[in-house]
Parts: sequence; structure tokens; C-alpha cells
Amino acid sequence: MATLPSLPGAPDGPPLPSVDELLAGAVAVELPMRVRFRGTQLRRALLLRGPHGWAEFSPFPEYGPDEASRWLAAAIEAGWQGWPEPVRDTVPVNATVPAVAAADVPAVLARYGEVSAVKVKVAEPGQSVEDDLARVAAVRAALPEAALRVDANAGWDVPTATTALARLAEHGLEYAEQPVPGIAPMARLRGALAAADIPVRLAADEAVRKETDPLAVAASGAADLIVVKVQPLGGVRRAAAIVLESGLDAVVSSALDTSVGIAGGAALAAHLPALPHACGLGTAALFEADVCDPSWRPHHGVLPAPGRRAPAPEPTRLDRVRADEAQARWWAQRVSAARAVLAGG
Repeated sequence: MATLPSLPGAPDGPPLPSVDELLAGAVAVELPMRVRFRGTQLRRALLLRGPHGWAEFSPFPEYGPDEASRWLAAAIEAGWQGWPEPVRDTVPVNATVPAVAAADVPAVLARYGEVSAVKVKVAEPGQSVEDDLARVAAVRAALPEAALRVDANAGWDVPTATTALARLAEHGLEYAEQPVPGIAPMARLRGALAAADIPVRLAADEAVRKETDPLAVAASGAADLIVVKVQPLGGVRRAAAIVLESGLDAVVSSALDTSVGIAGGAALAAHLPALPHACGLGTAALFEADVCDPSWRPHHGVLPAPGRRAPAPEPTRLDRVRADEAQARWWAQRVSAARAVLAGG
């Protein structure tokens, strides 16, 4: 594995705050979703406040301490260290269309305003390839010139992905994100697409952020580009190093963060030397409520670079989405468990 920036708590890494320091001023929040996304209609997060400002810790409920520890490392970077300097003032952003019915696509797109790229969710459990085709066709009809990308969240096997992408390619795809789980299946799918002359490039997401070695997918030649997310990869600096070491084009995306976390994605995108693709950082449009005023949402298809710190939550908005004491205790336990992993590493 290539050498990447060390995580907090490592002998050569940044200092690791105590549990008390991490939880001082922490606020647990629950953000209602406009539509079901990743199987949820309520996004839960813990906002931390360090000496450098606000930070977000929001690993999904099913993630154990090992995986959550990288999310905590990203929060420590944001709140206790600060992000690296940007090299650009704005970053381009795509719209994201969840696995909604084709008839609902125009309403989803209307929340984003002017965009030049759209990511469409496909392979939703309980839905069919026909549902996916109808959804993508509706996006293409609404935005004939937009760059279209689909995201299967590893929901297909290789034969299904090959068949589905052959049909979806008729609408013109920029790339397909993680159609199948794992690096070896991605490599087989890439070979199958090439053999069948199906012109769809593959982007690795889960095969980057869920692997022990986030660079393995690039080294194996299983993907044409990678998707990078700040929280799952341990912070802006670590994600940037992964992009540079991979040698592949990268797309910066959110982990369904609040505006505090989305600003971290914008900080990464603004820091990278090259940014050839629109970023998946427009997901605040999927929330009914958010913690910042204004929300960290794109205007005319771009987000501003946040500088070296996250935006502060607006107190009234924060109170409206504040979770109950049971949720706060649950988050405190997760912080403690994730910190223990960092302390032992």
C-alpha cells in the first residue's frame, strides 16, 4: 500500500483529542429527507465543535467502529486541524436523482436549478432495470445536453450490469459508478464491457472507501476513475493523497452529509490540482431541513470553496433538527468506540 497521511492517534499522525474534548459542544441532529435515499428518510449526524471550528461525524448506523473511525478522523481534521488551502474559488456540482419514478424526475431536477451533469441512482432493491431505464430517459429528456452518470451502489452482478449498461448506454453515459461489488467483479465487468464494445467507463466508489487499501482498485486496473468522499476516507488531506497516488481522474462526492460535511467535500474539490468532472456535492437539495443558513447548496451549478473551515450551523435551524437525548447518548458511544480504534492504531 502506498504511504498516505497518518490518521489521528498514529505515532506520526495528528494529535487525538480526548472523548471529552470531542463531545464538548457536540450536537446530535436528525434531518428529514424529501424522498427516500439509500433506504432512509431521516439522516442522522453528530456535529462537533473543535478549536478550529465545526465538524461532522455521520457514519451510517450499520457501520462498526473500524469503519466509523475514518469518519471520526475526518471530523478531527476539520475541527482540530483545518483543511488545506484551496487552489480554486468554486467547484462544479452535479444534480442527484434518487430512485424515484420517472414521472417525479422533473420535480427533483427543479430543486437544483441550472446544472450541466446529473447522477441517477439505479439498481434500487425492489426495482427493475426497466425502472432504471425510464428514470434515465426522463433525465435525458429534461436535460438533452447534460452529462449523465448512473450509480448502482454495487447493486448488480456482472451479467446484469453488462446487460443494463448496454441499454443505458443508449442515453449517453459519462460513466457508471460501482455497478458491482468488489474489485475483482469490477475488473470482470470492465472486461465484459470492452469485449461487447459497450462504451461505458467505470467509476469505483465502494471499492475505494470500503477496501483496506483504497488504492487497490486503481492498481488492479478495475476502474477508469475513482469517486472520493472526505468522511469515509479519513479527511481532505488523506482523500487528496489517494487521488494523486491513484493516477486516475476523480469525482468528489458527498456521503449524504449535512452542509457542514458537504463543505468538506467542497474543500477537497477546491484543493485538488485537477478537477475534470462535476462533483456529487449537491445532496443538500435532498433534505427538507438543514443546519446552516443558507444551506451549502450549488447556485448555477457551482459551490463556493469554503476556505479552511466549515460553515457554522445557524442556531435556530440547529434547534429545529436537534435529536433527543437517547440519540445523543448513542452518538457519544459511537464516538468513544471510533476513537478507541484510532488510539489503538
